[in-house]
Amino acid sequence: MPESRPAAGPGRPTIGTPPSVAPLPGTVPTPLQTLRALGSGPRGLLEAEAEIRLLRTGENVLPARRPVPWPRRFLRSLRDPFTSVLLCLGLVSALVAAWGTACVILALVAVSCLLRSAEEHRADRSTAALRELVATTATVVRRAFDDSPPREREVPVADLVPGDVVRLQPGDLVPADVQLLRADGLTVHQSALTGESAPVVKQALDVPDPALSGAGPFAQPQWCFQGSSVASGSGTAVIVATGAETRFAATHDGRAGQRGASAFDRSVRGISWTLIRFMLLTPPLVLMANAALRGRGLETLPFAVAVAVGLTPEMLPVIVTTALARGAARLARTSGVIVKRLPALHDLGAVDVLCLDKTGTLTEDRPVVAAAVDGEGRPDPDVLRWAAVNALWTLQLAELPAADALDEAVLEAVGTDGPPAAGAVDPDVYEGVAVLPFDPVRRVATAVVRRPGRLGVHTLVTKGAVEAVLDRCAMDGDERDRLLALADRKAASGLRLLAVARADRASRVGAYTPADEQGLTFLGLVALRDVPAPSAADALAVLARRGVRVKVLTGDHPGTAARVCADLGLHPEGHSGPDDVVTAELVDTLSDAELVEVADRTVVFARCTPEHKARIVSALRAGGRTTGFLGDGVNDLPALGAADVGICPRNAVDVAREAADVVLAEKDLTAIDRAVLAGRRSSGNIASYLRITLSSNLGNVIAMLTAGLMLPFLPMLPAQVLVQNLCFDAAQLAFAFDRPPASALRRPTALRPRDFLRFITGFGLLNAAADLATFGVLALALHHASGDGGEAAFHAGWFTENLLTQALVMVLLRTGRSAAERRAGGPLRAAAAGLAAVGVALPLTPVGPLLSMSALPPLYYLLLGSVLGLYAVALTAARRRYECRHLTDVPDAAAESVGASRGARSGPTR
Repeated sequence: MPESRPAAGPGRPTIGTPPSVAPLPGTVPTPLQTLRALGSGPRGLLEAEAEIRLLRTGENVLPARRPVPWPRRFLRSLRDPFTSVLLCLGLVSALVAAWGTACVILALVAVSCLLRSAEEHRADRSTAALRELVATTATVVRRAFDDSPPREREVPVADLVPGDVVRLQPGDLVPADVQLLRADGLTVHQSALTGESAPVVKQALDVPDPALSGAGPFAQPQWCFQGSSVASGSGTAVIVATGAETRFAATHDGRAGQRGASAFDRSVRGISWTLIRFMLLTPPLVLMANAALRGRGLETLPFAVAVAVGLTPEMLPVIVTTALARGAARLARTSGVIVKRLPALHDLGAVDVLCLDKTGTLTEDRPVVAAAVDGEGRPDPDVLRWAAVNALWTLQLAELPAADALDEAVLEAVGTDGPPAAGAVDPDVYEGVAVLPFDPVRRVATAVVRRPGRLGVHTLVTKGAVEAVLDRCAMDGDERDRLLALADRKAASGLRLLAVARADRASRVGAYTPADEQGLTFLGLVALRDVPAPSAADALAVLARRGVRVKVLTGDHPGTAARVCADLGLHPEGHSGPDDVVTAELVDTLSDAELVEVADRTVVFARCTPEHKARIVSALRAGGRTTGFLGDGVNDLPALGAADVGICPRNAVDVAREAADVVLAEKDLTAIDRAVLAGRRSSGNIASYLRITLSSNLGNVIAMLTAGLMLPFLPMLPAQVLVQNLCFDAAQLAFAFDRPPASALRRPTALRPRDFLRFITGFGLLNAAADLATFGVLALALHHASGDGGEAAFHAGWFTENLLTQALVMVLLRTGRSAAERRAGGPLRAAAAGLAAVGVALPLTPVGPLLSMSALPPLYYLLLGSVLGLYAVALTAARRRYECRHLTDVPDAAAESVGASRGARSGPTR
């Protein structure tokens, strides 16, 4: 917390309390001083007072999340690379007094910016509405009236005000800048503010600590800041700053929460700058060629500019925004999947590796206790009952956001395994004193209880990962190795293990800390069995057929993880056994370059910490994979941020939901499959637009440049080029509403610049050949025409042919292989028909003479029909050859391994 709060600015007046929380710079206020300064108390604010303060201070929202004004949105759209180049070309045309060309180009810029601004505004409204469905809430303590008891309730974070008293639990985002009033084993992640990866211990200070008076705000244990998240423990705090006055807002200056460039952004940027280089080279090349071969000067500059404009996909920003926004809205409406960041929908379609934990995804989040054994491997019900003591009081005292499935399984089993043995433990007769909840760093949970008839003695019961518990037990190295070997044998059969230990301590009043978890006596092991999710095997097979490889990143024992994966038919690539897994210990020995290779071929990673998960995901991305990560806990946060697409279920902890790009209605692989398909539909439309538009545009540009050097006059006037381009742009809007063919859904949809350039070059040359063949048709049909009449007829003939070939390209390059796919594409077919009609009719209307075009003889249409027929045949043959070479379905190795293992026991799937 800063030593002093900024004075209230416009729209943020004071609320009848001093604007400063810290009385003087360098001093540390006590909780009581802070409550008095804010006009609050331990029982929280009155509801009416909170409403008044909300009106005065504004919502608790970061500046970056506020609505973008329309003028700023319009100006921001000018930063698009294509729009910027068009604007420059328009200004160049105006400087040389080519007013017609300049006006049409500037009109294209204005229309593109208006359409993009409108679509972004609509997309932002839709996204904001979807975000409300997973809006982060906070537990606040308020009262209805002065004499009413305080009541806890969930409210949206945006409704919090200074003076509110809030509860903090594991997985919660800290909703604002707060001072702690009470804390119980509280640790927070504040890496977003300080860069520290390890959780930081926080505690309330009833008396100022002089040693902390000169420390920075992040080093003071009583302050927690917006942008951090609770790792473990619980606490109660009072809000001292909200919205733009928080440290998070000041540190990030409105840039909070921004991610790096996504896979989609990088792909579009690569394609865009390649085209822009061609566009910038076109005008000088046209000018030099015409000057050298035809002796023309600057009079050809408007034509050169128009040709460069013809290469530009002006509608790309509009179509991208529209396609993604429609796909996100449809996905939310039909599947309950919420896309919080529009480019993430494309990245979903491009995902070829999906990383996940097995618990709750591949298995039901409902483990079952299989056995409880002592240190010799003999059955011992007393071990299970001591585990139940730990589970019971952990659930009751730790204030967990959700009950732990392992604790629930232990409690369920303790009452179903027959009558208690002599001297067995009954968890209900113990009194809980304190608890140290489980966290991913310690990997244990400890309950402190008071046993009947033992005054002055507290018993610590610790339960958790085998290695972590053994490290806290009093034993020599040989005994530890023997117990680890016993645990390995149990885990190799596919069981999850919890070690249980205890120790007696003299009772005391002060709080217990992790330092007390030492010198324990080992009791035994509780073995649990995971139940595979009913839909997991089929879902894995479907994802494999779609070209998505699944990798399991888990903190469990290698044998446990491998057994579950083997039961579901998920094997390491090239192996048929379940024992080929990589552990975190091996990952630690690998360099980043070595990990890229290992991560690509390995399916199961065991014993992973949060940092291991993030490093593995980063290695996959470094190897060229588009990676998705499915997680729902605090320990998944680093990996969610490292992936191209972070995915979480709606019931995930707050911090995971806030970090994720996509929120599922439930943690289910079939929901991910639906989301992947939706992403591929939107990406398929964008890819179709780019392929068809760029190949057609490139063909027209090559033909016009060639014709301009062969003819004694310009093949098309600048205004004609721009009007033709405007008609094509209008028809291209149909791509955003198309239903892509099934072939676009069979594999990840990645926009790879090199593949696109290969495609548009091949089909662009074919298009140019059709355009140049029109020369012969026009020469034959117009051989008697001369002078201006011949030029006007030539312009009209080529204008018509260009729009007709573009209409053919829209239909034929989009068509799929099957009859059903050929019948699809209604919006695109209608747009192509409209484009063809304009191409034929425009020269015959009064608009034709205004554009220096005249009517054509009937012979031209007959000959043009022959050229177009040959072009359609060649285009269809070239498309089929391209599909055979590049789109043939090659069974993925992951699919083969799943299919081979499932074979006879599963039968056909979806």
